[in-house]
Amino acid sequence: MAAAQAEAGGAHSVMAGAAGTAMGDLGAAGSAMGDFGAAGPLMDGAGAAVVAEEPPPPPPLPGLRLVQQGAEAHVYRGLSSGGRPWPSSRPKRYGTGAGGAAERRRMAQEARSLLRCRRAGIPAPVVYFVDYVTNSIYLEDIVDSITVQDHIYSVQKSGNDTDGLHKLGEKMGELLARMHDEDIIHGDLTTANLLLRPPMEKLDLVLIDFGLSFISGLPEDKGVDLYVLEKAFISTHPDTETMFKALLKSYAAASKKSGPVIKKLDEVRLRGRKRSMIG
Repeated sequence: MAAAQAEAGGAHSVMAGAAGTAMGDLGAAGSAMGDFGAAGPLMDGAGAAVVAEEPPPPPPLPGLRLVQQGAEAHVYRGLSSGGRPWPSSRPKRYGTGAGGAAERRRMAQEARSLLRCRRAGIPAPVVYFVDYVTNSIYLEDIVDSITVQDHIYSVQKSGNDTDGLHKLGEKMGELLARMHDEDIIHGDLTTANLLLRPPMEKLDLVLIDFGLSFISGLPEDKGVDLYVLEKAFISTHPDTETMFKALLKSYAAASKKSGPVIKKLDEVRLRGRKRSMIG
């Protein structure tokens, strides 16, 4: 989410991981907090303990500004030494065990999935470079874009162009069909992880935030990917049932492997309903 919001703003982002000097700084802060805690926790006016927030790690490069801080990533923006905007970069913090190995694996998988998309002609940010020292990935900035989530909010608020949302659903279905036909599983499909490039009427979509992605040809994995997106639609965008139906219809028409995937989607839905009934 943090990555989506930062990349949609048109500024370049860098996300810093928990390795290198940043980890050392945080570790020192952790020790200080432990010493302080021994003398007694901070209390608010009502007598409840106050948990101090950890400061974010320093940016991977000087001159970068923190614009978003999420559970998995810190997103920065700034200009390169040549005066050009930096491509968006993501310092992701997945945990500190095994010397940040989990972070590095996720970061490498994101880069691989993005490169695989680009090779297949699927719109996704260009990967400029990956920095394993700071756990940062530098990507193309999608200038002046907005998230599909914000676009849907805007259209619904204005009450205009509901036909445009139907067409947008069709475009999304075509794009996801191309991605799945390359056996790329996004892992976190939401309307916040799809960008619209200007002009908006062109419905030029870009997929972002592949930190949870993986490669699989299994219809089950693709069905789950679509189910995650459907749940995101239900929870985030009321009254968009026809839009999601248009998305699935377009997906089925565009994908060479859609039959087993849609069947698996139906099975996953059924399992989800059973779980909700059992509680």
